[in-house]
Amino acid sequence: MANEDSKPVIFCDFDGTITEIDVTDQLLSLLAHPSWREVEQEWMRGTIGSRECLERQMALVEATEEEFNALVDTIRVDPAFVPFHEYFRRRRIPIFILSDGFDSVIRRVLRRAGLGGRLAFRGRVFASALKWKHGRLKTRFPHASAGCRHGCATCKVAVMKKLGRSGFKILIGDGLSDRFAAEAADLVYAKGQLLAYSRDRGLKVRAFETFADVQADLEARLAVRRAHRKLAGRVLVTS
Repeated sequence: MANEDSKPVIFCDFDGTITEIDVTDQLLSLLAHPSWREVEQEWMRGTIGSRECLERQMALVEATEEEFNALVDTIRVDPAFVPFHEYFRRRRIPIFILSDGFDSVIRRVLRRAGLGGRLAFRGRVFASALKWKHGRLKTRFPHASAGCRHGCATCKVAVMKKLGRSGFKILIGDGLSDRFAAEAADLVYAKGQLLAYSRDRGLKVRAFETFADVQADLEARLAVRRAHRKLAGRVLVTS
């Protein structure tokens, strides 16, 4: 684990974290054959990984591309996320989105929130891929890892290790798909199932409801760090 004085690197889940609801579950609830819930239960029991789960579930979607996109366009992000992103962008603290969900959906939602040019591109989104072919949805998993024993659609741990390097890795998430990433993080902001999981595992975790809570806590932490560095500088000058 990195020292808290290391440069922060923020990794953030998308479904149910940046967005107000779980996007994938909403799409499946309204557009897929009801048997998608049986597949979900297999994943929750741990008998399949999220990669197999999503591949099977998205094959059950019964909609046109226009119907699918119209539903995506109803998804709202946490209103506090835009100012959160802007605050840390100005301070050159990187934010990466890690998601088992789908990159085209994520980018569409972010563009509607006014973040398409700043966050949705430039190598900041690591997610599964989705495209239409002959009227059906096809999935691809460019950020799965052959060494991931959990069968994750996106191996969040591998991405964090690559991009976080010696930085202080901060994870923001809400669900069980974030649990392995939480164990690889130096600090976790969590709600929902991830909060209960992190507390049970004794991880360094803080509860949050909106990104305003996360921003306030991180601002305070950064202020303390600046004060410590300033004090250390004075000590060096006078010694």
